[in-house]
Amino acid sequence: MAHDAQPNTRPLRSALDRARAKAYLRLLPLLFVSFVVAYIDRANLAIAKLSMVKDLPAFDNAVFGLGGGLFFLGYVLLEVPGTLMVERWSARKWFGRIMISWGLVAALQAFVTQPWQFYVVRFALGLAEAGFMPGVIVYLSHWFPPRDRARATSLFLMGTPVAQLINPKISGWLLTLSDHGHSPLGLLGWQWVYVGWSIPAVILGIAVYRTLPDRPRDARWLTEDERNALNAELQAGRDAQLAHAGHMTMWQAFRNPRILGISLAYLFAITAFYGIDLYTPSILARWYGMPMSSLTWFLVIPAATSLVAQLLAGWSSDRLAERKWHAVVPLFIAGIALAFIPISRGSFTITLVLFAVATAGMKAYLPAFWCLPSLFVSGVAAAASAGFINSFGNLGGFLGSFVLGGWEARTGSFNSGIYFIALCAALAAAGVFLVAAKRKQLS
Repeated sequence: MAHDAQPNTRPLRSALDRARAKAYLRLLPLLFVSFVVAYIDRANLAIAKLSMVKDLPAFDNAVFGLGGGLFFLGYVLLEVPGTLMVERWSARKWFGRIMISWGLVAALQAFVTQPWQFYVVRFALGLAEAGFMPGVIVYLSHWFPPRDRARATSLFLMGTPVAQLINPKISGWLLTLSDHGHSPLGLLGWQWVYVGWSIPAVILGIAVYRTLPDRPRDARWLTEDERNALNAELQAGRDAQLAHAGHMTMWQAFRNPRILGISLAYLFAITAFYGIDLYTPSILARWYGMPMSSLTWFLVIPAATSLVAQLLAGWSSDRLAERKWHAVVPLFIAGIALAFIPISRGSFTITLVLFAVATAGMKAYLPAFWCLPSLFVSGVAAAASAGFINSFGNLGGFLGSFVLGGWEARTGSFNSGIYFIALCAALAAAGVFLVAAKRKQLS
């Protein structure tokens, strides 16, 4: 006799869980890849400059430091308007415009011959890319409830360490395209570094414009019950946030001491990060005289370390519902590691380990850090605050690049610049601690 069929005792996933899973799978891969290309298009200068100095004698570290910094002056001008465009208009249209324009401007770097041209193009690249990263932070709040936000932010922001992982080898290969007398399209290797990476930016910009839904109501891949469940969860999160932070206008947010404090902390953090990021290849090449083929392999190690650290920090921050220490501790560790780098000269292994620890710390703090502003403000004020924090903080990109490049050109040594950015990392940790300590519970 046939046995009665046993009922399926495995619980079915709720509509909310299905919606959350779909959001992770449908949104984050495209945003992640876009951020990888965005970061490479701003940072591949670190690789290209190793060859540019041979073909453009007027380009020394002071020129590269100023040009690298001018990117951030252009970048900060449109950060707040950019986040408001995402909040009030359309992330799909705004991100698509950003990516296509930054791809086109990035290619123009290949054709500079004078420092002033380099300065203009780097400033324009900052204008073109402005609003993307903080805009995505705002966009994620339209899709991911508070319990998922640090993890989603971490998955997006890991585009930076992944970019650091793949950029040295790919850009290093592009740099060699003209080494053996054959120059495709008549372009030199460093020119191909800029042109080659501009193409995926334009392609991805078109893909984002055509496929990225602005909000759950626009997603055809959500069923009606999934859409309703996700919207209800997001609304509950907004209500709780409003009850916790209170109502605040955009202009009140800009004067809020906590927003100002966290913006200053981010300024110090970005100063440290971009100072070390743009000059790590130059420092290792000078101190240890290794060829490009070897250098690009070793640069993978700090990138891989920071990738793991950022993923673990984002997961731990959400799991423990804790933000303050997940931001403070990595920054403090990064500052300590940076302070020991000048002392390590002479031992390549120790220097590389310190670079890896510093880079990991300068990435691991980000998922928890970007959850902090929503604890202080809500709604449109939160969107504007994300733009303001990123805008003000990225002035540090100018400062870090300018100080390391300028001081090296003046003194012939990177040491004083490294000590300066080590101090900045420590000040960033102190700033986050002081701001976050004003709340008894940060989750």
